[in-house]
Amino acid sequence: MNYPPKHHQDNNINHMVDVIKTYPLATVISVKDNEPLITHLPLVYKKNKLIGHIDIYNPQAKLLKDDNEVTIIFSGPECYISPSIYSTTQLPTWNYIKVHLKGKVKAIKDKIALKQSLIIMTEFLEAPEHKYALESNNLRLDKNLNYIEMFEIEIINWEGKFKLSQDKKPIDTKAAREELVRANQESIRLFLDKVF
Repeated sequence: MNYPPKHHQDNNINHMVDVIKTYPLATVISVKDNEPLITHLPLVYKKNKLIGHIDIYNPQAKLLKDDNEVTIIFSGPECYISPSIYSTTQLPTWNYIKVHLKGKVKAIKDKIALKQSLIIMTEFLEAPEHKYALESNNLRLDKNLNYIEMFEIEIINWEGKFKLSQDKKPIDTKAAREELVRANQESIRLFLDKVF
């Protein structure tokens, strides 16, 4: 038996790129001496590459160079699916969207490229309203360039995991989609009420 099931795999690169662009905070995983180093960083997709920045004091920064391999995970919406939403008898499950990538990292040492990349990333993250623009003459930005390293990851393997009740009847798949939207909006509000 294939795992994960084919109906939960989405090999459409455009769908995976949409996840990356909509949920750009990535989990970046490197391994050194059989020990994983994990950092959460926003990454910008550009022509089969991911561009990112890391604090020079982060221990993982030393591994984000020299063609080292990394695993990257992007996470879309997810939630528990109760059998009560279905029109047919089912078991409880969890629906989710994840994109798993493998890539090779290259450090970018050029400070001008770093500065421009930070400006571009801010512009991307500010979309669509663009209420703030990081200007190239920002003195605070200039002071911090020595503490940030830029890297790019060439993507060498893509895997889309879209577990969205595709194996159910169309009416139940639609109900699971609606539950995913409802549950995410509600769970965010309830969680924030608890912690903030």
